[in-house]
Amino acid sequence: MPCDAADARIFAKENFLSLYNALHGTNLPLSCPVENIRLDNIMYMNIVNDVSCLVDNKIIVLAEHQSTINENMPIRFLQYIARLYEKLQTPADRYLRKLSKIPTPEFYVFYNGVKDYPETITLKLSNAFITKSEQVPLELTVQVLNINKDKGNKILKTCKTLDEYSLFVEEVRSQTQLNPENGFTNAVKICIEKGILKEYLQRKAREVINMLIAEYDYDTDIAVQREEASKIAFAKGISQGFRQKALQDASNFKRLGVSVDIISQATGLTQAEVEALN
Repeated sequence: MPCDAADARIFAKENFLSLYNALHGTNLPLSCPVENIRLDNIMYMNIVNDVSCLVDNKIIVLAEHQSTINENMPIRFLQYIARLYEKLQTPADRYLRKLSKIPTPEFYVFYNGVKDYPETITLKLSNAFITKSEQVPLELTVQVLNINKDKGNKILKTCKTLDEYSLFVEEVRSQTQLNPENGFTNAVKICIEKGILKEYLQRKAREVINMLIAEYDYDTDIAVQREEASKIAFAKGISQGFRQKALQDASNFKRLGVSVDIISQATGLTQAEVEALN
């Protein structure tokens, strides 16, 4: 393995363990085994740098950053973890009479958006259930951590990399407001000069800039899709409303003894549709 690739792996592992220790109040050393078990080519999540690692008999699933909170994260994580367990277990394990132990999952989202949001909040799968019961048959919780500097989340004090990442996000936000065209590039340069994520940005500057641009394009694309979906739903609603009105009018006319042919012309319904009405 080339030295730069090996260094990158060690750097990534060191950062992950730093975050894990900050989350759990532990002090796992760099020698602790960490296995990347992220699913490839499966878009259950839209953030390109989500992390799924097996460490200390736990599966830690991280949506590394979101600028907008998605309250559907529990169901998305549920779908994702099910596929991870499929990957970790052999098909035969599911049919053993003896209990087959599985790693404990934990789910985290780091929020860095501009909208005001609590320092920490928990999203629950059960909040999406249509009917509620005293005994919840299935639960999955997602811990959302607000890593904006003004919130002073305690995890930023214990994880240097995450603290620098929050500073990087602030710089990106500031520079893109000042210079929309070159903001991403300027933010990377300034952070390198300030020593913020310096080693990582020096090695991955172009990839980071491309990722930021892709994320921006993704957000824009999603906004456009939502607007289009809203327009379609609105138009569909109007169409359905007109049809319901036509059916109601046709039914009333029919009860008054108006001929099927005239009702069809007046309401726009077919004669077959009119004849089918009670």
